[in-house]
Amino acid sequence: MRKVRRLAVLGSAVVALVTASVLARRYFLEFDFVHQETLSYNMGHQEPQREWWKEAVIYEIYPASFKDSNGDGIGDIPGIMSKLDYLKDLGVDVIHMGPHYQSPQVDMGYDISDYEAVHPPYGTVDDMQALIDATHARGMKIIFDLVINHSSDQHKWFQESRSSKENPKRDWYFWRPARWDAEGNRHPPNNWRSHFTVPAWTWDEKTEEYYLHVYAPEMPDLNWENEETRRAIYNSSMIFWLERGIDGFRIDTVNKYSKDIAFPDAPLKDPGEETQPAAQFYNNGARIHEYLGEMRDILDQYDALALGELSHFPYTESRVLEFVSATSGQLNMVFNYALMALGQKREKDETGRSPFNVPAFKKEMSRWQRFASDTDGWVTIFLENHDSPRFISGFGSDGPSEDEVRRGKMIALLMATMTGTLVLYQGQELGMSNAPRSWPAEEFKDVRSVNMVKKAKETCRGDSVCLKKAIDELWETARDHARTPMQWDSGPNAGFTEEEVVPWMRVNDDWKTKNAEVQNRNPLSLLSFWKRMLKLRKEHRDLFIYGTYRSYAAKEELFLFTKEWGGKKSLTVVNMSGEEKGWQGAASILGGEAKILSENIGGGSQRNMVLSAWEARVYIIES
Repeated sequence: MRKVRRLAVLGSAVVALVTASVLARRYFLEFDFVHQETLSYNMGHQEPQREWWKEAVIYEIYPASFKDSNGDGIGDIPGIMSKLDYLKDLGVDVIHMGPHYQSPQVDMGYDISDYEAVHPPYGTVDDMQALIDATHARGMKIIFDLVINHSSDQHKWFQESRSSKENPKRDWYFWRPARWDAEGNRHPPNNWRSHFTVPAWTWDEKTEEYYLHVYAPEMPDLNWENEETRRAIYNSSMIFWLERGIDGFRIDTVNKYSKDIAFPDAPLKDPGEETQPAAQFYNNGARIHEYLGEMRDILDQYDALALGELSHFPYTESRVLEFVSATSGQLNMVFNYALMALGQKREKDETGRSPFNVPAFKKEMSRWQRFASDTDGWVTIFLENHDSPRFISGFGSDGPSEDEVRRGKMIALLMATMTGTLVLYQGQELGMSNAPRSWPAEEFKDVRSVNMVKKAKETCRGDSVCLKKAIDELWETARDHARTPMQWDSGPNAGFTEEEVVPWMRVNDDWKTKNAEVQNRNPLSLLSFWKRMLKLRKEHRDLFIYGTYRSYAAKEELFLFTKEWGGKKSLTVVNMSGEEKGWQGAASILGGEAKILSENIGGGSQRNMVLSAWEARVYIIES
């Protein structure tokens, strides 16, 4: 263990914003079975800076749902340790641990009451040290979730802050007096709405003021304007664990720390509602890059990774570059939630849910591939995490199981041949899917889901049609889908916990046929395919991770792109539909004889001009 170093004083790190950069907007070339010359998205390509985190495969673990070792129905750290060899065999380089800290679990650990302790059902600090050491012993790295926009209301800091208006830690959180109307009714300081409840302010009877929480009332926002608060955050949440050997952080809500402390009312968007969406006032504030610069100074002392979660993703490339520029940004990379949203949200129409928007998906994917080529920033390739439904359930149709496996392999081939750091979420390699629609809403445990059901029952007042519509909406977006227990084998409780034990959350109904043990024995399974694709990605890392990207477009459902590096060129061809599609063939794009490097079905060839439903191939040619 490293000798612990505490920060006494942190000077303000004034971080210059990125100057205007030329992010040329180039367009897809349209053709219909007639090859045309394509444009490179990497004009004046220079060899990118190689970094371990660019080439890594990161695997997110949701601690409560991964593996229970002691029969209490909750996943734990020893359970994770027991599966390290599984992760190593899969091809994982970095484990991303979800929140494991001491917590009342209002929001599954994102409400932290002590950054320097472990949630008792998960284990102890010694258990966590053992996991860190065991991970490193296998040649892998480990990063933690860093949750510092807010704390739990049970944290000692907030307990002191709310004890009196004169307490030295009063200004560690945002406290404001009430507003009173002409009739003498009390109202919050402004009309901001929180993510989980309304409003974003809670009244405290003892000190007779409101405190701010952009999430649940039990998760008060920390006041980053206070330098003493920031020093305490850095020491307790970052340095404590960096000294114990972790390799970096996935930083939660990384652009929320600087807010508009004038607390103006948000514009009226929902007439008739007292609270209004207010993200523009608590995201990307004036001092955000200063704060992140201070954090970067600490991380650099440990050569630690900074992977950010940008809330309300700033969709313009220039805004993202402010965070991830290698020369002036403070983060190594961020998650592109625009990609994940395209895979999960479907547009409404008069008849219900519309099909997955493949053209929009292709456009968004290509936009960030170009970003990685045209700038000194970097990107992530990910489609699932703990906050989203399962991607494999977000598009396609409810077809037979072989269709689902084929779609899963198609996704694996697509992700493995793209530029960026590849991030998997637990169970994605098995094709774990959303919970069945037949489950009652009471099976969902997430605070957001519970609040939505409660509100629906209050609003619908016994109207079954109204209630069904509200529950359908919840099912489409529920975070619970990603939180069902990991499916290890065909035994009771999917091998997640012991027989006769009731797990904290219900196991998905398909565990007997969709689990790691069954798929490990089957060379044609999705798990086996993921292993092959991750190995292939590493064997051709120059080409797939750093290669020049060019995109083509034929029919809407087809996604075609090439990668080129050092005399090698690959072509990825994906049919993102449930129907056969004709295409112009590999030779017309690669300009010569190529071999198939990998495919999700089999039977493809250089001259095969038909793609089966959900078929994916990658060709390679060497000069």
